Amino acid sequence: METVIKTQNLTKKYGSLNAVKSLDLNIGKGEIYGFIGLNGAGKTTTIRMLLGMIRPTMGSVELFGEKINPNSTKIWSRVGFLVEAATAYPELTVVENLEASRRLYQLADKKSTDKVMEKLNLVRYRDKKAKHLSLGNYQRLAVARALLNDPELLILDEPTNGLDPAGIVEIRNLLKSLAENEGVTVFVSSHILGEVYRFTTKIGIIHEGALIDEMDIKTLNKRMGERLVLDAVDRPALLSAVKSLGYDPHQNNAGEVEIDDGRVIKEPEKLVVELIKKDVYLNKVNVEKEDLEQYFLNKVGRHEQLT
Repeated sequence: METVIKTQNLTKKYGSLNAVKSLDLNIGKGEIYGFIGLNGAGKTTTIRMLLGMIRPTMGSVELFGEKINPNSTKIWSRVGFLVEAATAYPELTVVENLEASRRLYQLADKKSTDKVMEKLNLVRYRDKKAKHLSLGNYQRLAVARALLNDPELLILDEPTNGLDPAGIVEIRNLLKSLAENEGVTVFVSSHILGEVYRFTTKIGIIHEGALIDEMDIKTLNKRMGERLVLDAVDRPALLSAVKSLGYDPHQNNAGEVEIDDGRVIKEPEKLVVELIKKDVYLNKVNVEKEDLEQYFLNKVGRHEQLT
């Protein structure tokens, strides 16, 4: 598979703050990579370095095998992007905004404006000034500008901000279609974790500037398996007792004890009996299945416990 995005030891420091720490990414053609993290985790800083908007303190970025530096100009004809807040010329109409971007991209095909308005369902708003658009349609306009040059790589920072559920589904289906049918590589950051899970092929979790987990969706599905969740008034005693019985538990963000051992998930009552023998009395015994949000929060919580 052709590598489209490659970073090595990518690092950005602002004084004593490590905004991004030794980030190594390898993203192939046609992949949809979901980049998720809390606010301030380093998502936008990473995207700005990928696009050459800011220089890394250390490390390197390669797009399509070309190292990104201030002289990288030809490469941008192959890239579309949306970074942070959507922007547009407020006094210009939708079509005028897109025409301005088309000329900026030096695109000869005047039909590209009409094509991208159809893709983003903006035809009905073509003559409406940007300042009068709803937040969702304003966001659509920003995504349309990113798609105007038929990019091979699309880098989007929170592309579904302000969209209603139907609009989110539209963007999701559009990005899936671009990747599956046209081989476009999509790098998308988002805080809507459930939505990211529905259309990405690979996910990376960034926390406090570091990539703490990365996996394809098949691996994620395996990891988001069932687990036994236990709780007691005396949580330290519960944790100690479970460990003494030969299990490898961890505590989630709520402080509850979780075990993902298949044996105990099938027959939790046996463990309950053993804990009672150790004078540990439970007030919660549940077999639960994670979703991406739970997995993410537990992963971040465990990372913080280790650091």
